[in-house]
Amino acid sequence: MGARRIRVRGVVQGVGFRPFVYRLAHANALRGWVLNQENGVEIQVEGSDADLDAFIRSLSAEHPAAAQISSLEVGQTAARGFAEFLIRESQRGGPPSARISPDLPLCDDCLAELFDAADPRYQYPYINCTNCGPRFSVAEGLPYDRSRTTMRYWPMDPLCARQYEDPLDRRFHAQPVACPACGPHYLLESADGTTHGDRASIERAAKLLRLGHIVAIKGIGGYHLSCDARNADSVRMLRERKFRKEKPFALMVKSIETARTIVDLSCEAAALLSSPPRPIVLAPAIAEFSGVAPENHELGVLLPYSPLHYLLFASGAPDLLVMTSANRSSEPIAYRDDDARKRLSGIADAYLIGERPVARRVEDSVARAGVFGPTILRRSRGYAPGAVITLPVSKPILAVGADLKNTITLVIGGQAFVSQHIGDLDHYEALAAFRETIQDFIEMYRVEWDDLLVVHDRHPEYVSASHALELPSSARIAVQHHRAHVSSVLAERQVWERRAVGISFDGTGYGDDGTIWGGEFFTGSLVSGWTRVFHLRNASLPGGDAAARFPVQCAAGFLSQVEGVPDLLGPPFHFPRRYLLSLSLLRKQLRTFQSSSAGRLFDTAAALLGFTREISFEGQAAIWLEHLAREAPPAQPYPFPIADNTLDFRPLLTALIQDRLQGRPICEIARAFHAGIAHGVLQAAQRICEANSIDLVVLSGGVFQNELLLTEIESRRKRSIEIWTNLAVPPNDGGISLGQAALAALSAQ
Repeated sequence: MGARRIRVRGVVQGVGFRPFVYRLAHANALRGWVLNQENGVEIQVEGSDADLDAFIRSLSAEHPAAAQISSLEVGQTAARGFAEFLIRESQRGGPPSARISPDLPLCDDCLAELFDAADPRYQYPYINCTNCGPRFSVAEGLPYDRSRTTMRYWPMDPLCARQYEDPLDRRFHAQPVACPACGPHYLLESADGTTHGDRASIERAAKLLRLGHIVAIKGIGGYHLSCDARNADSVRMLRERKFRKEKPFALMVKSIETARTIVDLSCEAAALLSSPPRPIVLAPAIAEFSGVAPENHELGVLLPYSPLHYLLFASGAPDLLVMTSANRSSEPIAYRDDDARKRLSGIADAYLIGERPVARRVEDSVARAGVFGPTILRRSRGYAPGAVITLPVSKPILAVGADLKNTITLVIGGQAFVSQHIGDLDHYEALAAFRETIQDFIEMYRVEWDDLLVVHDRHPEYVSASHALELPSSARIAVQHHRAHVSSVLAERQVWERRAVGISFDGTGYGDDGTIWGGEFFTGSLVSGWTRVFHLRNASLPGGDAAARFPVQCAAGFLSQVEGVPDLLGPPFHFPRRYLLSLSLLRKQLRTFQSSSAGRLFDTAAALLGFTREISFEGQAAIWLEHLAREAPPAQPYPFPIADNTLDFRPLLTALIQDRLQGRPICEIARAFHAGIAHGVLQAAQRICEANSIDLVVLSGGVFQNELLLTEIESRRKRSIEIWTNLAVPPNDGGISLGQAALAALSAQ
C-alpha cells in the first residue's frame, strides 16, 4: 500500500480534468481526492504501488484534449485510509497561478445532441460540456467554479444537477452546464418588436440576414455585426454605417467545404481553420465578393464555433456571412447589452441577444499558415489567456505592451499570461478597455501592487507608458520597442542564453537616440540584452507620425536623398499636391523627424507604384504592395547595398523609379522591390552572423507579417543560418508585451 500527493499545473481547470482524474482513480482502484487550487489541481491517492504507477502514467498520456499540463509533481505521503475517491470543493489560498482555459469550440458530441430532436438540449444555443464551450469569457475569478462564472445567475435544474454530479457523465463538473429548463435564452430585438424564445429568435435573425439586413449577434466574447456576404448592397451598407472604408471583413462559412469554394486552402491552412482556437484564417481568394476585401487577394474565413452559429445556418441563414467585430471603426468590440444597443444604434437593424453575460470582451483571433509555420496575427479568442511561456523568475511582472494592437502580459509564478487583443490605444474606448484588462488580470490573480514590477515602452508619449507611470507600483522598467519585438521570438521558445541576430522591421518605435526606429539589426540574447549593430539608412519624415497615414508624405522624405527624381506630379506617378506641401516642410525643417523605419520605406514604394491616397487602416499601403507583387513571377532583386553598417535604400528606389518610367508592369516592380528587401536583409544578417559567430536570426515586427517577404527570405537564405519568426504571439505590436516581460525578467537590457 502506498500514497502519493500530486500537483498538476497548466490548463487543468474548466476542461474536465477533475472528472478525468476521478474516473482514472476508480479505474485503478485508488482512493483519495482531487480538488482545484489557486495554482492548479492537487490530488492525493492511495493504493497499490502498481496501480499508483499506472495512474500517474495515464495522467500525462490520457488527459482531456483541452487540458495542457505544464508540470506534474509527484511526492510520497502518508496513507490516510480513505474509503473512496472524491472530488472535493476548491480551495483558495495565496495568489492563483492556475491557467484559465481559452474558450473552446462546440464538440462533436454536443453538436450531435444539438440536432437530436429526442435530446433535452435539442436546438439549445447554450449547450456545452467539459470538452467545449465558454471558459475565459465567462470566468469571473479563480479557482474556476460555477459560483465564479457568469452562469451563477442560473441555478441548475434536476437534469443539469444530476449530470453535473455524475462522475461518469460528460457534464460532470462542467461549470457552464445549462439546458432550456434552467439556463439562459436568446431573444431578438428589432423595429418590429421583440421575438422571444431560442428557436423563434434565431429563425427570425436568419430570415433578416437572408433579406439583406444587418444583425448584431451576441456570441461568446461579445457582439458581431453580420450580413449576407453575397449581397453587395448589404456589405456596402455595413461599410457605410460602420465607417469602415476598405479594411477587409471576415467571413464565416457554413463548413470547410464552403470555405474551399472561396479560398485556396492548403493542408496547413485547413488544419489551422479547424483547430480548437477556430481563428479567422487568411488564405488566397479564389472567389470575389463585392466590398468584402477591396484590393486584397486574401480572404479571412472562419468556421462556426458556438452552438448559435450552427443554429443560424440550420435555420436558413446564408451559407457565407460577414462576421465582423461589432463596433464603429477602430473601437473595441461591444460586449455588454446596453452598450451594444447604444454604440450600434444606426448600424444594426436587429439585435440577437443572449441572456448570459460576457465577463470580458474577447475578439476573434486571426492567423495564417506561413512559410515558417503558423503565424498568429491577432491573438484572442481560443488562445488567450493561455500562458505562453514559463520564465525563470518568481517576482510578478506586468508588461503593458505598446499603443497599437495592444496586449498586456502578467507573469505569476513565472507563468506569462498574455491577454486577449485589446486594440489601438489612441481611441478612448480602447484605452478604457486597456485599463479594464489590467485591473481584470490583477484582480483575477490577486496580485499586490507593492510586489509587482511594471514594464512599459520607452516612448515618452505612449499612452501605455503614461498609464504605467500612474499605476501604484514602486518598481518600473522601460524596454525599447524593437528589443521587445526580437525578444518575443526567443521568449516563445524559452531560449534564454542563445545568441542571435535580431531583426525588427516595423513602422515606428522610439529609438535610443530619440529618432524613430523601425529597420533595426541587433546582436545579443535575452540574458545579455541587445546591441544595435545595423539599421536602415535614416530618412526624413515630414510630419512625423502623420506621415504613416499618407504614403506620398513618406515618399517626400525618402526621395529627398535620391538623385534625379523626376516630376512626380506628372505621369506615370500622379502624386497629389500633398507631396509638394511635404517637400515644403522638409525645406523648412518643420515637424520633420529622422527615421530608420522599414514600414515607411514600403509606404514610399507603394506611393511610387500608385497608392497615392490616404490609408484607411494601418498597414494598408504595404498590404496593397504585397498583393500587387503576388501577381508577378519571381524577379531579380533591386540593389539594396550595405554601407557603413546601414542598408542604403537609395539604389533600391532609384531602380524602382527608372523601371516605372520605362513602363515596366507595376506588379513586376513590386516583386523586384520585395526581392531586393529580402536580399538586403539576408546580406546584412550574413555579415553580422559571420562577424559574431552566430548562426541564428530572429525576425519580428509588423513588416514581417508580409508573407511574400518571408517567402523571398526563405528561398534565398543560406542553410548555415537558422531563421525563427513569431509563432505563439503576433509579430506585430500584439507580441510586444511578452518581449517586454521576458527582457525585464532576464536581462539588464
